[in-house]
Amino acid sequence: MDALTDYEVIRKRILIDGDGAGDDQRINQLVRRFIKWCNSGSQEEGYSQYQHMLITLYQCELSMGKASMMYDMNLREVENYEKTYKEIECSIAGAHEKIAECKKQILEAKRIRKNREEYDALAKVIQRHPDRHETLKELEALGKELEHLSHIKESVDDKLELRRKQFHVLHSVLHELQQTLENDEKLSEVEEAQETSMETDPKP
Repeated sequence: MDALTDYEVIRKRILIDGDGAGDDQRINQLVRRFIKWCNSGSQEEGYSQYQHMLITLYQCELSMGKASMMYDMNLREVENYEKTYKEIECSIAGAHEKIAECKKQILEAKRIRKNREEYDALAKVIQRHPDRHETLKELEALGKELEHLSHIKESVDDKLELRRKQFHVLHSVLHELQQTLENDEKLSEVEEAQETSMETDPKP
């Protein structure tokens, strides 16, 4: 409780005394000198009290000017702090934007790197195979060879068809020859049988 009371006393003193330069004492002193000046019996004593009051007023005005300057300085400091705070907030926002942009750039760089690796792999595969010009030349050569083989096949087919017809004719001739031979054999057998029969039969 005593600590709280001391705190309140110090707080009121600071509020009354300003920056602690003894303004409350000067005001109390000015009030006392004013009372003395009002109650002064002689002109010299009144003039002396008047001079002291002027000095005290000058000190109070000086203290007030100093307090006013301190107040203005504090206001400027507050404005500077607010300006600095806004600048810091803008800097933080800009930093967040830069971080977000950097993240985008990193993702883009990763995508480009991945594509580049895929392109390199495809290039290695492509390099293992002949180029387009050589492939077209090989295809042209294969086409000519295939055309040549087609002509050969047609020629072989024609020859095969001719041989098939010749074989058919030969087969027909052989069949006819076989029939002729069989007929000749049968005729020979008939003639031999007749001759044998004529030899065995007695003459009349």
